[in-house]
Amino acid sequence: MKPTVSPAPPTAPAPSAPPRSGRTPRFRVRLQPPRPAVRPEQAAALLAAAISVLVSCAADIVARSYPFGPRPRNVSDLGNQYVPFHAYLWDLLHGRADGGLLMNWRSGFGASFLPDLGTYLSSPFALLVAVFPRDGIDLAVYVITVLKTACAGAAMAWLLLALRPGRWWAAGLLGASYALCGWSVLMATVNPMWLDGLIALPLLCLAGEWALHGRRPVLGALVVALAWTANFYTAYMATLGAGLVLLLRLSLCGLPPRRLLVAAGRAVRSTVLGIGLAAPLVTVVYFGTRHAYPGRVTEFRPLAFEYLLAHLLPTSYSFSSPAVYVGTAALLLALALPFHRAVPRRVRAAWTLLVVATTLSMRWGPTHLVWHAFATPQGSAYRQAFVLCGLLVIAAWTSLSYGPPGPRALLAAAGLLALVMAVAAGSEPAHHSFTLPIAVLAALAALTGLALLGRADRTDRTRGSDGSAGTAHRDGGRRPAVLAGLAAVLLLGGQFGEAAATSAVATRSRATRMDDHSPWGARRQTQAELIAAADGWPRYRTDPGREQTSGNDPMEVGGQGAQYYSSLTSDVLSRTLTALGDGWTSRGRNLQSLDNAVTDAIFSVGARVHSPPDPDQKRFPQDGSRITVSRQPVPPLVTVRPSGTGADRPGFGPSPYRNQELLLGTRVYTVPRLTVRTAAGPVAPRSGGVRLGPLAAGAPGPRPAITARCRPGSEVYLWAPHFSGTARLAGAPEAAPTGRFRSDRLATAIASMQRLGRVPASGHLTVELSPDATSTVPDGAVGCLDTARLRTAVERLTATGATEVTVSDGTVRAVLPAGSRGTAVLAAPRIAGWRCATGAADAVPAESYHGLIAVPLDGTSTSLTCTFHPPGLRLGATVGGLSLLALSLLGVLTAVRGRRARTPSTTTRPSDRTDARVAL
Repeated sequence: MKPTVSPAPPTAPAPSAPPRSGRTPRFRVRLQPPRPAVRPEQAAALLAAAISVLVSCAADIVARSYPFGPRPRNVSDLGNQYVPFHAYLWDLLHGRADGGLLMNWRSGFGASFLPDLGTYLSSPFALLVAVFPRDGIDLAVYVITVLKTACAGAAMAWLLLALRPGRWWAAGLLGASYALCGWSVLMATVNPMWLDGLIALPLLCLAGEWALHGRRPVLGALVVALAWTANFYTAYMATLGAGLVLLLRLSLCGLPPRRLLVAAGRAVRSTVLGIGLAAPLVTVVYFGTRHAYPGRVTEFRPLAFEYLLAHLLPTSYSFSSPAVYVGTAALLLALALPFHRAVPRRVRAAWTLLVVATTLSMRWGPTHLVWHAFATPQGSAYRQAFVLCGLLVIAAWTSLSYGPPGPRALLAAAGLLALVMAVAAGSEPAHHSFTLPIAVLAALAALTGLALLGRADRTDRTRGSDGSAGTAHRDGGRRPAVLAGLAAVLLLGGQFGEAAATSAVATRSRATRMDDHSPWGARRQTQAELIAAADGWPRYRTDPGREQTSGNDPMEVGGQGAQYYSSLTSDVLSRTLTALGDGWTSRGRNLQSLDNAVTDAIFSVGARVHSPPDPDQKRFPQDGSRITVSRQPVPPLVTVRPSGTGADRPGFGPSPYRNQELLLGTRVYTVPRLTVRTAAGPVAPRSGGVRLGPLAAGAPGPRPAITARCRPGSEVYLWAPHFSGTARLAGAPEAAPTGRFRSDRLATAIASMQRLGRVPASGHLTVELSPDATSTVPDGAVGCLDTARLRTAVERLTATGATEVTVSDGTVRAVLPAGSRGTAVLAAPRIAGWRCATGAADAVPAESYHGLIAVPLDGTSTSLTCTFHPPGLRLGATVGGLSLLALSLLGVLTAVRGRRARTPSTTTRPSDRTDARVAL
């Protein structure tokens, strides 16, 4: 019991025990009932989290998706990027990574890791990978995804009850509606770092409420910092959404202008301090984006309006769409808000206007750019849709918190929903035969549940107004509760069914429309074991191989290669490897392994894994080969090039063979004249190349082919970046490799140079082509490598290169032969942030040797040290330190003010002090 001392009212009855002195006591002690074990906010949050988890798992069971079935879950970027990044984080947390927080030496021959950390792995949930086994990384990412979804629902449920009181179970249902919105189950589930933005929106709205009421200033800033640290991209959108909610709340609170400005100032202060605390990561990611390969500039074109309406319905799905489904019950409540007379007119108008304005902002170019930080994304163009989902759920709660909508309001909402269904019926997102039936059933369940809930409220109010609560009927006290219980069952059942169906349909649709990747299995396990056995880092690199399993194989199975897929793939790396004949997808940001003897020598790749095609990628058939490892002698990571071969020499040209020789320092290729045999006859390639059409299966006549002459015994390479299909050296033995090329006409992918075998004794070679799409064979497509010359070049670079190389995170140290002159070249891309020094000299920005790190040598120093500092880290650390200092001062000031407010004034009379209500 919690006793409270309070002044007795003038007409208070006498206490049960007469006072000993006969005087009327000045105080009476009232015992308050104990607080419930679970507060309504907590109960609502737990309910929302439980529903979110159960629906997510049930949907995957229905879809027979991992981990509840054989269907792979890791589609597209989830398998290519996010799972491998979490695998690398596991290695980093367990001390097994080739690098640290500053440098990732596994990918891209050395990539800055902090920008990737801030983009993909800075969420606190990501640390949970450490408690899973290494071969259970797929399960770890799945569990993290489900937990994030549950936390988003819990945060929204808590926010709803903070905005207005109401039924806790209804807040829990609406919180789950937000967590399981279309944006979450259709898009963010396979982009798990975006789910941090789903959590951030209600938390930032809570911080806005604290600012409005002048509470928790330090906690509010910490919430902003956590949101921006977890994923700054979606946190930016969530901050805009929370700002709109706060502006609406300020416009409705009725405070005088001065207090409105003070409340707005508190919110701005929390936002600025929170972003400042996150600055060490935000600035690093910003500058990493500035130095990233630009990819393709996309022009925003809004989809037809019926697409937007269709995505309000359950089980609707289409790629790159405004996924704004929030559940039929929440949608009906939001649609009923303008007609709900129990809600004040200004409140109805304000929330309706905000939802409509946000919807229209998704379709207008300038506001679209504002939502996406002034850059149209390459992929889904509606990444801010979760903000609209959140606003719809808050509007629904606003409607319900004033009491369930009456029959007229429900009828109007049902009419609007029927209009939505009619307009969306013929659109592509609602093409499934079961979309409209499920939508109708969900609407009937929601309408019936809301009608029952309204009946329960009206019965309760009627009984309360006529005073017959305890005398009208024996079951009169139970009837409203029974009606409310039935309503809850209907609303919960309808929401569970339609949300699970929507998630299951999305899972199955993604698996059929996108490339998929199996979870960790025998293929990856074998690759990882072979790489571990062959690893010799930093004496040489071990490349996971040309036939990749994911876009980031080195992160997942180990080794150190060119392969790298990130939104922050550096411009210098992408352009350098492309000039050397490497291929890529995702518009230049997903670089592939380049299986080439010359580039292996340039980048010190001393061991290479060779695997058959990944069975998950059905583009090329299996060839029956096994996973093997080949080894070759290569120079050390740091080599010395003679004077006159550095940046003052001509740069890269159009031929990758000549570009490789430029980096190697020796002529090793013969680039012969060639003839391309087409259906129209032999053609000599010109500047635009020779265009080939796709080869139909079983088509009569000879296949397209390339003919040329080279020195017998030399290795044949084919460079055809815009060729799609297979290529094979005619007359080669069965064990000879088959070149597999992948490109497309949209410039989202170009093919990598391929080794095809050796030139026959006649010196005449024929490369048979099997294009599967419209392709181009360029002039200079064939290169013949003189392996003897390459071996001589490798021996020379080894003899003059570093005698010892050590690598630790962002620092490389090398011992050079005495008297070394010319240019020391570190076989790593010269990304921004590298500084180098020779001997005891001061470090200066590293120079570039055709895209690699270079340091001039004067013959007096025998040691070399290069260190890496991510651009923006010092600026971010400075801003973060100042923000932390300001927040600490704010915390002290707030604590002092709070203590003064709780301390009674010494000038107050004892009788005045005792008249105040105090808690014992």
